[in-house]
Amino acid sequence: MAKKAVTDMDLKGKVVLERADFNVPMKDGKITNDNRIQAALPTINYILEQGGKLVLFSHLGKIKTEEDKADKTLKPVAERLSELLGKEVTFVPVTRGQELEDAIAAMQSGDVLMVENTRFEDLDGKKESKNDPELGKYWASLGDVFVNDAFGTAHRSHASNVGIASHLETAAGYLMDNEIKFIGGAVDNPKRPFVAILGGAKVSDKIGVIENLLEKADKVLIGGGMAYTFYAAQGIQIGKSLVEDDKIELAKELLAKAGDKLVLPIDNVTAKEFSNDVPTEVHEGPVPEDQMGLDIGPKTIELFKEALEGAQTVVWNGPMGVFEMSNFAEGTIGVCKALAELEDAITIIGGGDSAAAAQQLGYADQFTHISTGGGASLEYLEGKELPGLAAISDK
Repeated sequence: MAKKAVTDMDLKGKVVLERADFNVPMKDGKITNDNRIQAALPTINYILEQGGKLVLFSHLGKIKTEEDKADKTLKPVAERLSELLGKEVTFVPVTRGQELEDAIAAMQSGDVLMVENTRFEDLDGKKESKNDPELGKYWASLGDVFVNDAFGTAHRSHASNVGIASHLETAAGYLMDNEIKFIGGAVDNPKRPFVAILGGAKVSDKIGVIENLLEKADKVLIGGGMAYTFYAAQGIQIGKSLVEDDKIELAKELLAKAGDKLVLPIDNVTAKEFSNDVPTEVHEGPVPEDQMGLDIGPKTIELFKEALEGAQTVVWNGPMGVFEMSNFAEGTIGVCKALAELEDAITIIGGGDSAAAAQQLGYADQFTHISTGGGASLEYLEGKELPGLAAISDK
């Protein structure tokens, strides 16, 4: 059933609790990339425009010791959000108690308050991460309705998402709603032909995704380091390339089940060392004994482009090679460019390294949707039920 969206709620004059994803990179107390704060703005602005009193929750990093608190406070996030909104964001340096309750009681419509890092609660028996029922109930008692816009934590059952949602009417924010619409839509009811492109280093990281997408997609294109485990399963020489010996039998089973649906690289960019400073070669088929495959080759880029012709839905997760090194970035660039230039297709990047690649290469704006959650999008593509998503009220 369709999930309730923030636009389905009456927010005027209500205390709206929102779980956002402000898990931003920090260095020396300064935010080094505010993309996640910027991405949260549409939902925040909508709630304020509707006259809600907005109380924001988020985690930041992991809290294992009392010392971790000093550089994992959300205070710099509250300050940056205040700049972006052009209005004061009240920061409350605690996660519960009288100070927080009084601050919320004093709020007017259109006010914004940020609660301290939810994972500060993990110092006392992992109350946030283990979804302590009392904590979820307490946080829920602070508001009237709940909006979950943190897809990045949707695969986790925490007090600040599932715990709060079990006590209040809950809706998806714009970010979460887009993930349901695009990734959920691709997995459950894609426009066809549906092509999936999977890369990355290891088959073991993507077993569930490959198995699920082989059932759903019309073609599954495999690149990255994981391709060599499939090579090995076919008895093709892989030289010094990355291989997971314990997954070769599984790769054989997947190949047998997939038939011509699974498309593997036909040539590879190789080198003698895992380095950007050594000569590269291009080899079709087998990889020489003294070489390792570090990217898909030019003929594979063309093969993948052909497989994408006419596609109506494309999901891409994982780079085609070691794209951080310029000598082994061409495969990822080629796939990124091919997807960006597809006409009339729904193009979706499933978070992680592929999202980083699209942003670095300047193609991000040409995709229909780029997922905000690496781990969550992988589990969604596997067809798993995500606790944070399941907890959102049905329409």
